[in-house]
Amino acid sequence: MSTEAPKPAPAKQANNPLHGKTLEAIVTELAEYYGWDGLGERVPVRCFTFEPSVGSSLKFLRKTPWAREKVEGLYLFMLREMRRSGR
Repeated sequence: MSTEAPKPAPAKQANNPLHGKTLEAIVTELAEYYGWDGLGERVPVRCFTFEPSVGSSLKFLRKTPWAREKVEGLYLFMLREMRRSGR
């Protein structure tokens, strides 16, 4: 009988483009790609439409799960768009 611990299952995060990405990096990339106006049109929240900044966005998104999910979904959409256009 072996006393070795079972080997962990392979990580399921290998294909997850959000794995290892900070929220700050996601917001920054979205703002660079769409601009704050475009980001505010796609995710209509005050932190993107009124005096937008990465700092205010992070503060809001960390407290608001539904908005964070929308931002993460938009980020995944942006990555697909970039792949299609060859960027």
